Amino acid sequence: MKDKSKIPSFETERLILRAVELSDADAYKKHFVDYEVIRYLSSLVPWPYPEHGVHDFIKNVIIPNQGQGRWVWGIFLKDEPQELIGCIDLWKEGKPEHRGFWLAKKHWSKGIMTEAMPPILSYAFDSLGFEELIFANAVGNVASRRIKEKTGCEFIKITKAKYVDPKFTEQELWKLTREQWAKNYNTPTDDYKSIL
Repeated sequence: MKDKSKIPSFETERLILRAVELSDADAYKKHFVDYEVIRYLSSLVPWPYPEHGVHDFIKNVIIPNQGQGRWVWGIFLKDEPQELIGCIDLWKEGKPEHRGFWLAKKHWSKGIMTEAMPPILSYAFDSLGFEELIFANAVGNVASRRIKEKTGCEFIKITKAKYVDPKFTEQELWKLTREQWAKNYNTPTDDYKSIL
């Protein structure tokens, strides 16, 4: 019987995307606990970040919920397959958004997150049965906005929101439907060389 708590791993040209494990905690902490990374996240993320926060988050939130309405992929460069450099988090229940992500600052502006998104989005629509995904970013987070534009999302509206950085007080909401994704990115999940 297949373990439903497991999620598939994927490969892209430069990346490996796989489930986050407790053994990733040190690399996760090294790259995540950086104000320049965390400032763009919801104010629900604590700052200063707790000393054992990453370990506790992986152990008590990610692992128990993996594949149970929440899917979290670590992002790894093929050249450094043991070093987690970012994450993509997908939620069945919208908050209103269904996805969050972060990437180590030293890897910004290299197209990594744009490359990582297609297999996750294809999996959401093809395998998980999403009909529509809602995404959000702080007004002023231009890099996050560009990822949504590049993956064919449709801008919906601006609403009030709270982020770790208090200067961000509004969020942009975006929508991507199964139909829009199929029309613009007709690449089945299997084409991303799943490495289960």
